[in-house]
Amino acid sequence: MSAAATAHPTTAEDPSAQEASSQPARTRYVILGMGNRCEMYIHAIAGPHADVAELVALADTNPGRVHFYQDQVETEHSQRPASFDPGTLTGYIQAEGIDRVIITTPDFTHADYIVEALTAGADVVVEKPLTVSAEASARIAQTVRETGREVIVTFNYRYSPRNTALKAAIQDGSIGEVTSVDFTWVLDTVHGADYFRRWHRIKENSGGLLIHKASHHFDLVNWWIADTPQRVYASGGLKFYGSESASKRGIDAAERGTRDGSETDPFALDLRSDERLQALYLNNEHHDGYRRDQDVFSPGITIEDNLALVVDYSRGAILNYSLNAHSPWEGYRVAVNGTEGRLELEVIERAAVLPAAGGSPVDPSVSDDAQSNRLRAKGERLLLQRHWEEARELEIVNGEGAHGGGDRLLLADVFRGAGEDPYKRPAGLVDGIQAIAVGVCGNESLATGSAVKVADLDLGLEAAADV
Repeated sequence: MSAAATAHPTTAEDPSAQEASSQPARTRYVILGMGNRCEMYIHAIAGPHADVAELVALADTNPGRVHFYQDQVETEHSQRPASFDPGTLTGYIQAEGIDRVIITTPDFTHADYIVEALTAGADVVVEKPLTVSAEASARIAQTVRETGREVIVTFNYRYSPRNTALKAAIQDGSIGEVTSVDFTWVLDTVHGADYFRRWHRIKENSGGLLIHKASHHFDLVNWWIADTPQRVYASGGLKFYGSESASKRGIDAAERGTRDGSETDPFALDLRSDERLQALYLNNEHHDGYRRDQDVFSPGITIEDNLALVVDYSRGAILNYSLNAHSPWEGYRVAVNGTEGRLELEVIERAAVLPAAGGSPVDPSVSDDAQSNRLRAKGERLLLQRHWEEARELEIVNGEGAHGGGDRLLLADVFRGAGEDPYKRPAGLVDGIQAIAVGVCGNESLATGSAVKVADLDLGLEAAADV
């Protein structure tokens, strides 16, 4: 029991304490990782879910970023969470009675923190991807089986109304049995480039875009067709970013984006141009030396920017997937072929990147900013065409907030518990493993030049299924 807890009077001594004890106890949370992604959870706990959740403390290896969010919470929510060293996670969980740990740290650190939190007696909510390797995945699954604790992986794309609408149409049998999926995702020279500035650019850190980014996409396919991947063949490479590709095009890399004259470089991210990025990253570089604004054409990048995969599924469906990270527009197109017809979803999140937009790391899927003209405009459309019929458009009903209101729905499930959901959107450990299975096998295929079977890599699926 913490020192703060021992200072409270017993219910026999204080009638008001007895009344308070009849109220449901709030779930006690800590958050590890003070990058951009933690903010969604911080404001959800301190705001709309404060009646069921308590934000006890924040932690990061960079104390400056912890102070940034402590100040923000204090300003916006009139409370100031505590802080602790991530290296003391076990002790803090046990001393403060922490129920759940939210992990938004770099991908390669997920497994160690997950295993430690579970072993210390807390459940875990982790940002995708679950982890970056088969070995780490198996270690997490084994720890879940041994401890009986819970791991929730937050796949917010499942909750986006357009993706739920596609799931509903497949689930309702509108195209019969699924035979194949064609899925193309393009990241533009704002959002896509941002993965080549940050820690993600090192494959050991992120697993590359096949895991860090595409685990979202593979989870969607797994969920849409309610099936599991069995075999993966991948091809790809670093063909646009990086020093070698840039040299072929006569491009010289700068040391970093934050520099004089950066306004003429559409690929430069000058942290001084954004008050929040300056306060969160530039002002805190002296703590750990981390640079958020590395040049996308500088040496040292080990992830791919062009990728293509073929994935075989257990019931016979085939996925044809491609990812490009230097497109002039951003969005995705997916077609699901079935024995009775075809579904097509097209999403344009940013219609164009003009030079003035260079450097902004904003994800267009959570922003209203867009360039559009009559040839390409921001928007979304879901079409159903059954055999022997004309195409018709299916309605997509958006809500308020990021990702068409999807983030709000996800957070409600995380903090209040998932109710009956006909679309089975809440994702657990098995879902998290199946989502990275394609990327892990894809990376192995890139290395060997051969197709890789999921069953040949020990991802811990057997242990996870026993939970």
